[in-house]
Amino acid sequence: MAPEIHMPDPVCLIENTTEKLRVNPEALEILSAITQPMVVVSIVGLYRTGKSYLMNKLAGKNKGFSVGSTVQSHTKGIWMWCVPHPKKPDHTLVLLDTEGLGDVEKVEKNDTQIFALAILLSSTLVYNTMNKIDQGAIDLLHHVTELTDLLRARNSPDLDGAEDAADSGSFFPDLVWTLRDFYLDLETNGKLITADEYLENSLRPKEGNNQGIQNFNLPRLCIQKFFPIKKCFIFDSPTQRKKLTQLETLHDDELDSEFVQQVAEFCSYIFSHSTIKTLPGGIKVTGSCLKNLVMIYINAISSGDLPSMENTVLSLAQIENSAAVQTAIAHYDQQMGQKVQLPTETLQELLDLHRASEREAIEIFMKSSFKDVDQRFQKELETLLDAKHKDICKQNLEASWDRCWALLQDVFGPLEEAVKQGIYSKPGGHTLFIQKTEELKAKYYKEPRRGIQAEEALQKYLKSKESVSNAILQTDQALTAKAKQMEEARVKAEAAKAEAQRLQELQRQNQQRMEQRERLHQEQVRQMQLAKEKRQAELQRTQELRMQKEAEDLKAALEAETRRLRNQIQHLQATANSSHDPCILL
Repeated sequence: MAPEIHMPDPVCLIENTTEKLRVNPEALEILSAITQPMVVVSIVGLYRTGKSYLMNKLAGKNKGFSVGSTVQSHTKGIWMWCVPHPKKPDHTLVLLDTEGLGDVEKVEKNDTQIFALAILLSSTLVYNTMNKIDQGAIDLLHHVTELTDLLRARNSPDLDGAEDAADSGSFFPDLVWTLRDFYLDLETNGKLITADEYLENSLRPKEGNNQGIQNFNLPRLCIQKFFPIKKCFIFDSPTQRKKLTQLETLHDDELDSEFVQQVAEFCSYIFSHSTIKTLPGGIKVTGSCLKNLVMIYINAISSGDLPSMENTVLSLAQIENSAAVQTAIAHYDQQMGQKVQLPTETLQELLDLHRASEREAIEIFMKSSFKDVDQRFQKELETLLDAKHKDICKQNLEASWDRCWALLQDVFGPLEEAVKQGIYSKPGGHTLFIQKTEELKAKYYKEPRRGIQAEEALQKYLKSKESVSNAILQTDQALTAKAKQMEEARVKAEAAKAEAQRLQELQRQNQQRMEQRERLHQEQVRQMQLAKEKRQAELQRTQELRMQKEAEDLKAALEAETRRLRNQIQHLQATANSSHDPCILL
């Protein structure tokens, strides 16, 4: 996966002004965009000790954090550089470079605040000192851990309490002590020792109970308590003194080979062993979480109230969980806005959509929630979701009612107009009115998206029209009594008229039957005459055909006889010619 953010250069995270520490909004915006787990490495130490050079190397760059060449401190406040972690995919390496301690131009109390912030924000603290581990460096580290309650899980820690030490160690970063321009031999009692053993020996308490020994042991016990995981690196001088001002531009082959190797080992250790910044309860810090931590600590420092670690976690939980609740509610609103079209046909449809969106919102909250041990924020979310549900149910009722009432006005509008025009003010008008009402009710029931108020709205509308129906009924009944008498008279008159028409029709039918019989008789006579004429014509035709046949037979017989005689003559001639008999020829 590609890194979430690309920062070509560091930005100031916390600016150190003459009055107070101030957060840079640009840096907070960068942090807000990072959702990956964060490995936070900060470096502190006296100014002009080469801190920025090491941080640039961790960033994989020669330039970035300011590397000064004068006696004045270059880095002011805390600068931040977020880069992809070189050995942990999908992790962000956050490098925090602090301004040098002990600069005479600064307000002294800001040193402690910046040192404390570096410890609180980081998962690995690099403590950079010169030459060797001395009492001054130990006292400085102890001073910060001892004076600020930010470094304590309890208000009055027992330095000898193993259980308290374990709790404190889970809150604070690993300690990497770097010694620059180291000139001592790593040897004790004639035996070679490692840099880690040198650190442990330097922090080992002495035996004894007198005040001097107690003063000697106190800072060492404090450091061991707050930093149970410790590592030490020593560095030779990088190059000749004259070239130190050009350190940013020098290539590795221009630097001391031992120094180059030592820097490589340091970077490798940081990459491999530095862990994700984790808060109590195993909560892994992301960009937005780190942003909130910065704001909590800066606000506490500005108000002069340095909260305990427990209070800090509670404050962070308040911010993160409140944001998680708002994110979940926003998701719920978005889903309901996209999926719900008011009014819904049924209450169950709305309930199903609510439950699905509610389930997604709770899942989003659970993924984003932060140490919601007593489920206070989850309960708050559930209360808000319940209120949202009740509100949308109310909206659904109102939308259904408005939709149905407008629909009733539209559907029954023509009926109301017909009533005004007196169409149903007649005998039987009430029956017609009821029939039309039933037709319009059926039409209303067919209309879509009426919602759950459909029946109640209809009944209320019909209830409001009962007076109209009763008036039509009364008019119908009054008109019907009078119309009944008129109807009886009309029926009698129509009956008499119908009888006269029947007799007239009967007479007409008799006349038609007589005329029909006469036409039938005339037709029979005509048909008989036609038949007689047809028979005579057929008899005459038959005689003519018979005579024609006899003539044709006679003619055929004569023709046959003529052919026979001709053939006979031809035969006799032929015989005579063949015998030359004169007689035959004759």
